[in-house]
Amino acid sequence: MKVSKLLLGTTCIALTNLAFAAETLTIATVNNADMIRMQRLSQTFEKNNPEIDLNWVVLEENVLRQRLTTDIATQGGQFDVLTIGMYEASLWGDKGWLAPMTDLPADYDLDDVFPSVREGLSVDGTLYALPFYAESSMTYYRTDLFEQAGLQMPEHPTWTQMAEFAEKLHRPDQDQYGMCLRGKAGWGENMALVTTVANAFGARWFDEQWQPEFNGPEWTRAANFYVDLLSKYGPPGASSNGFNENLALFNTGKCAMWVDATVAGSFVTDTSQSKVADKVGFTFAPQQDTDKGSAWLYSWALAIPSTSKKQEAAKTFTTWATSKDYAKLVAETDGVANVPPGTRESTYSAEYMAAAPFAEITLESLKQADPASPSAKPVPYVGIQLVTIPEFQAIGTQVGKMFAAALTGQMPVEQMLTAVQQSTAREMKRAGYPK
Repeated sequence: MKVSKLLLGTTCIALTNLAFAAETLTIATVNNADMIRMQRLSQTFEKNNPEIDLNWVVLEENVLRQRLTTDIATQGGQFDVLTIGMYEASLWGDKGWLAPMTDLPADYDLDDVFPSVREGLSVDGTLYALPFYAESSMTYYRTDLFEQAGLQMPEHPTWTQMAEFAEKLHRPDQDQYGMCLRGKAGWGENMALVTTVANAFGARWFDEQWQPEFNGPEWTRAANFYVDLLSKYGPPGASSNGFNENLALFNTGKCAMWVDATVAGSFVTDTSQSKVADKVGFTFAPQQDTDKGSAWLYSWALAIPSTSKKQEAAKTFTTWATSKDYAKLVAETDGVANVPPGTRESTYSAEYMAAAPFAEITLESLKQADPASPSAKPVPYVGIQLVTIPEFQAIGTQVGKMFAAALTGQMPVEQMLTAVQQSTAREMKRAGYPK
């Protein structure tokens, strides 16, 4: 009888432990400051949801994209939550690789999310990812250096003006560089910036028959300008610099100007990480021959792969991390200026606008961005800094490597553009374009 009671007690303990065993979600995300903050603040989520444990896989941007693309395409099922962008959300959602984000809680208030952001993460009206933050691109500059040099930054600078400013502010002997721009190879790294430069010069990736146009005068002018600007007035090793590297350079006072994502606004004005926090000016991304496509539209968002066996728990986490409650938590712990920007109308309160000197430029840039009309000429694709077709990831990565090679002097710009034209045309023909 005593043995029976002992066995019964052991069985009850085992069943109790089984009932309360936490479900572990594996979350893949990018190694930028907003995502690292999310990881830190997720302790609050785990405290309020003891039935869910979080396992984080934090990767550099190019590596993250490669890992996630391989896993989702092979249905590997390594992850329960993916940090992806508008490019992946639309293509992977269309293939059925992502779980639809339907039946969201009423207090999530999906109507509060900007329509352009919702649309960018949807396919035929079905949402496939929840936006963590959204961004455009803008110009950051050192107000003290401009004042000392007697320069005035226009509200809408041209790239030609930016080059003139860079020349006057370039002091390499003082570890001060006129212009910082992305040079690291990658379709989402250097090509995001390069494509907006090309758009501003009137270029486009493809004509209306899906023929690449890298051998045209617009791309020739844009590519020569970009390589010349960064070679003359950029920091050493510019071909290795992406968003994070340039942010670090700017925050340590080594960049007179920087054109990149609007999300950096809260980082460059944060006194805990920026030595120039009180000396930063903000204005729109440079234009040139046209204002079309000069500022991009992007969102880092959280999605759930259809292979995940923990979709309910994953949905609980993704809704929390992209909710008004999360924004409130960030404001309370890290300050209102650090609330993830660009996704919700409610974010742009009077309090936020007063605390975030970059907010007005960000909001206006997001409103003006039009992925359906990124160039002065008609295009057959959607996307400002990218082309939303499945083949773009491979093509953009290859083109990015060639631009990096031109930047390091491994090949002349004209030779690089010829090689890019040939390789892109070959890949598009192999993929069956025009369709």
